[in-house]
Amino acid sequence: MPEAVLADPDATRAWGSRLARVLRAGDLVVLTGDLGAGKTTLTQGLGDGLGVRGPVTSPTFVIARVHPSLTGGPALVHVDAYRLSGAVELDDLDLDADLDASVVVVEWGEGLAEQLSSDRLELVLTAGPDETRRVRVTATGARWAQPQARTALDELVSEPD
Repeated sequence: MPEAVLADPDATRAWGSRLARVLRAGDLVVLTGDLGAGKTTLTQGLGDGLGVRGPVTSPTFVIARVHPSLTGGPALVHVDAYRLSGAVELDDLDLDADLDASVVVVEWGEGLAEQLSSDRLELVLTAGPDETRRVRVTATGARWAQPQARTALDELVSEPD
């Protein structure tokens, strides 16, 4: 699995912004990682790159926030599944209704959000002993098997932060 090493939170946010250039409406991104690993910071970068109304903050207590595009692109639907007890509660959010027209990001989504789409990016973030972060990227489904999408992801992972 490809992995990017990011020097600090600013690099994590910048990497998210670059990832946004690869994403399109209908894409699902599932973020996994310990507290403080950079999931929300990466999502802030996605918001920057997608040109959505912000600020992008952790939706822990509201579960989900929709950030409309300011540039005519897809909205960003930002979900925090940490407090959800299972896939049924995630299903109750009706995210599949937003998926076609938005980029949907689900923090703490491993084991829950995979049901939303057979095409998804799974990003696992880990924090190093200093401010570094590692992002392991797994692309699943026909969308990410397309040569153009695969090449864009490979270039993103291989770029220095």
